[in-house]
Amino acid sequence: MDEVVKIVNDIKAGNIKPIYFLMGEEPYYIDKLSEYIEQNVLSEEEKGFNQTVLYGRDVSVEDIVSTAKRYPMMSDRQVVIVKEAQDLSRTIDKIESYVNNPMESTVLVFCYKYKTLDKRKKVTKLLAQKGIVYESKKLYENQVGDWIKRVLAGKKYTIDPKANAMLVEFLGTDLSKINNELEKLQIILPQGTVITPQHIEENIGFSKDYNVFELRKAIGERNQLKAYKIAENFAHNPKEYPLVMTTGLVFGFFIQLLKYHGLKDKNPKNVATVIGVNPYFLKEYDLAIKNYPMRKVSQIIGALRDVDVKSKGVGANALSQGDLLKEMLYKIFN
Repeated sequence: MDEVVKIVNDIKAGNIKPIYFLMGEEPYYIDKLSEYIEQNVLSEEEKGFNQTVLYGRDVSVEDIVSTAKRYPMMSDRQVVIVKEAQDLSRTIDKIESYVNNPMESTVLVFCYKYKTLDKRKKVTKLLAQKGIVYESKKLYENQVGDWIKRVLAGKKYTIDPKANAMLVEFLGTDLSKINNELEKLQIILPQGTVITPQHIEENIGFSKDYNVFELRKAIGERNQLKAYKIAENFAHNPKEYPLVMTTGLVFGFFIQLLKYHGLKDKNPKNVATVIGVNPYFLKEYDLAIKNYPMRKVSQIIGALRDVDVKSKGVGANALSQGDLLKEMLYKIFN
């Protein structure tokens, strides 16, 4: 994120490079940087003649070079943005001759999503020398919560830890999807609001009572009544709570407990880092490891593997989602 801020600040200051090669597994920042360049490098009057958007599936590298070599009309610069440039991965090396001597009056932007160039290659080194090579790396799940807090802080919002965890739980590491939901909340809620689980439930659609997060908590507490009640709700809403996702997240919870049991250094900060949870929720894990000794956790992990296989249709004997959820909970609690 710091690198993104630096690129944006340099552009604002007029330090604009002739080439921006934006690549990597996380498309969010690739989109944000290309949108910023598209919206801010040229004035509205200049864009008509001097801003071109190409798509990798529709053009060749030669087409891109030909467009980049044009001179701007009634402007100091032209902007050429190549979206979905990863579709040119087999021929992208052909850009090397242009990169070696780029047009100073052209700002050429490649949006090379879900892939990266080999950093050992000459073309990659040339791109870094003549312009900007930015790699947008996918965040780990335990980093997303902090990212959400930073994004909201920049917009003058804060978020309750549980609400934050709900977003990560249900949206995973897809920053674009998370940002879309945060923008919905920002439209509805005034600046200065602390975003709560109730805001998430009312405006995004995740139930604060019936979700995998609460199921995991009930399992950790050995609260069988609550766990079975949540499972019944899931069984009636299979599209919203697919069985494969539920078993996967519960399995992940017990893997975390196994790691916790195996730690010699049980300092809260170390535990949170190693098992990948927000320190705010460690008390739930502290209770869970008391309720589930290490041997029991190992047995549960084996049983969950069996349920997971059945959830994918192998040897399930046509069991319903509700029956498989009950089987999962029975094996956990007994």
